[in-house]
Amino acid sequence: MATTAVHVSDVPNLDQVPENTASFSAYTKQIPTDLSNGVDVSPKFVVIGHRGHGMNALQSSDRRMTAFKENSILSFNKAANHSVDYIEFDVQVTKDDVAIIFHDDVILHQEHGAIFENRVTDLTRDEFFSYGPQREAEKAGKTLVRKVNGNVVGWHVESDDYSCTLQEAFEIVNPKVGFNIELKFDDHVNYTQDHLIHVLQVVLKVVYEYAKDRPILFSSFQPDAALLMKKLQQIYPVYFLTNGGTQLYNDVRRNSLEEAKRVALEGGLDGIVSEVKGVFRNPSAVREIKESNLSLLTYGKLNNFPETVHVQHLMGVDGVIVDLVEEITSAVDEMKTRKGESGGIELSFLLNLISQVVQH
Repeated sequence: MATTAVHVSDVPNLDQVPENTASFSAYTKQIPTDLSNGVDVSPKFVVIGHRGHGMNALQSSDRRMTAFKENSILSFNKAANHSVDYIEFDVQVTKDDVAIIFHDDVILHQEHGAIFENRVTDLTRDEFFSYGPQREAEKAGKTLVRKVNGNVVGWHVESDDYSCTLQEAFEIVNPKVGFNIELKFDDHVNYTQDHLIHVLQVVLKVVYEYAKDRPILFSSFQPDAALLMKKLQQIYPVYFLTNGGTQLYNDVRRNSLEEAKRVALEGGLDGIVSEVKGVFRNPSAVREIKESNLSLLTYGKLNNFPETVHVQHLMGVDGVIVDLVEEITSAVDEMKTRKGESGGIELSFLLNLISQVVQH
């Protein structure tokens, strides 16, 4: 796709939804934390299940990382069995304008020993559904494989499931959990403004029709997509995803927490989602982001350790996206019951942790 300048200020508000912008901390008040008695403990430290119950790390020796097929109804509902506030998943739009849930930009399958690769957004919905487990037991789907660190490996999990659409997620997933909808775009493609708007409108159509009272927040690594989503609607919070400087891109807006804050403030976004290492390498950014009236969430492998999650809570981070849902939700639940206590974590641990992270 050709590169064109995206001037968000010139984009008309294409829908006529009422303006009701809310910060993330305020929006989470709509999440029922105890359905039996209606107790609401907001504002709260938020736990979000990454791709549902956790991403599939196919080469990991940790069986928890291959327990359930990521980004599936099964994984979403398994996460909902725990005290997660949201589940995060990746939404793309097929060639025939169906919002589907899948992380990778390309989808691979193996046939007669050969590997075939297709861009997800070049497929129709039915073509996308032909991969992996099928809805009809008598049918066999294409054998899914995945590229991991340059190697093609079988996509083997203990509990598999078929792929799904965004609409199906709204219809089938436990209504107690919110949806963190990541708007997925290829880092290596330059998108036109018209294309971005079209994709976002396809997603919004599903959200408006099926979200009902379910809490929703949008996020994207694509800065123009995030800015446009905020321009197109004001009902749901929009967050800018960033690596926080742990990786560098041609688009400087993606290269630091300072740039992320600038993008969020200039575009009226509600917050930032940063790789957790970016936060630990620049801890003062937490205070600066919060003083700017932005919310801050984090993601990354370090969020699978209760100690680092606890440290972030002490630093003022608003929530974490995690793979080990059961372990981290249990740790956070315990942390909440011990509110006001140090929980055994001392400043020396925090300083040592930051030092270790900065060196790697």
